[in-house]
Amino acid sequence: MAAPARRLCHIAFHVPEGQPLARDLHRLFGFQPVAVREAGGWRQLALRSGDAVFLVNEGAGPREPLYGLDPHHSVSSAANLCFDVDDAGAAARALAARGCRVPVPPVRVRDAQGAASYAVVSSPAGNLSLTLLERAGYRGPFLPGFRPVPSEPGPGWVSHVDHLTLACTPGSSPALTRWFHDCLGFQHLPLSPGEDPELGLRVVAGSGRGGLRLTALQAGPDNAVPTLVLAESLPGTTSRQDQVEQFLARHQGPGLQHVGLYTPNIIAAAQGMVVAGGRLLTPPEAYYQQPGKEKQILAAGHKPSLLARQGILLDGDKEKFLLQVFTKSLFAEDTFFLELIQRQGATGFGQDNIRALWQSVQEEAARTQET
Repeated sequence: MAAPARRLCHIAFHVPEGQPLARDLHRLFGFQPVAVREAGGWRQLALRSGDAVFLVNEGAGPREPLYGLDPHHSVSSAANLCFDVDDAGAAARALAARGCRVPVPPVRVRDAQGAASYAVVSSPAGNLSLTLLERAGYRGPFLPGFRPVPSEPGPGWVSHVDHLTLACTPGSSPALTRWFHDCLGFQHLPLSPGEDPELGLRVVAGSGRGGLRLTALQAGPDNAVPTLVLAESLPGTTSRQDQVEQFLARHQGPGLQHVGLYTPNIIAAAQGMVVAGGRLLTPPEAYYQQPGKEKQILAAGHKPSLLARQGILLDGDKEKFLLQVFTKSLFAEDTFFLELIQRQGATGFGQDNIRALWQSVQEEAARTQET
């Protein structure tokens, strides 16, 4: 591997001036401002919830924003993943030697709290770039060049980033898997026994209705890097676009579709976000009416009516369960969204939820047409 990732530092967004993303992350989803930088036509605000950090780059300056790259993308998006590495300069040289494009060569930034070095590499996943950051010993609240922002303690709904999901074009997952393996040291994480890393996990929604191919990747042991999930559509006969196809069309190419945020109490987090004005997706009633779903929810120690009212999905069996709920898109283009996830012993990503949701949406649409 050329530049093994050690830790996810932050996820950066690029939005035009006046876009309400930073305000919404704070007011609706419990992220607290920690540091800001205003220079060169950019306003860069870092917000934190637990160990999850989002950097909102707002504006469009003549130079690149600090610690990132302006992708000049036509729609707002989550455009950059920043990873801690041992040596940013060596990592950039190693990736360049592998043929990777390094649009921002190594830069060193210093302030009164210390120094950091970084470089930005283009990824093969649409407009997504990767920042390789070396910041050992930095003592400030975020990174050199930012000033701290006083804020009150947050609600604590989110503790860390659980996973990152890329929406990919059909057939691109094997090449992306190899790139993340060779360049950043990610390894295939089987989601089912005996899974072929070239094929991933096929989540088939039903006869002729397509489905998804999921390929999970994880960094090496002892690294604080979230799981990376590649999602691409399977061919089907239905004329309805699935979630990945919709993202590709509205985002105008592949990219970071959603971030899974871990919460120790999904019921409290979902309720708090709704009270604050956050919009969560509500699954069709058919999801909760599946045979055995009520029994499954009770076995996990939850009330079916409460989960249904909050739109929380539950997957798993025996003593291992996974709870999920999704926000509506954070952008007008209906692209990027957030996922809240709570694990009760489960390690997957709700494969049965994907299948069941797909089928229940189709059944609900059919009933609507009949009436």
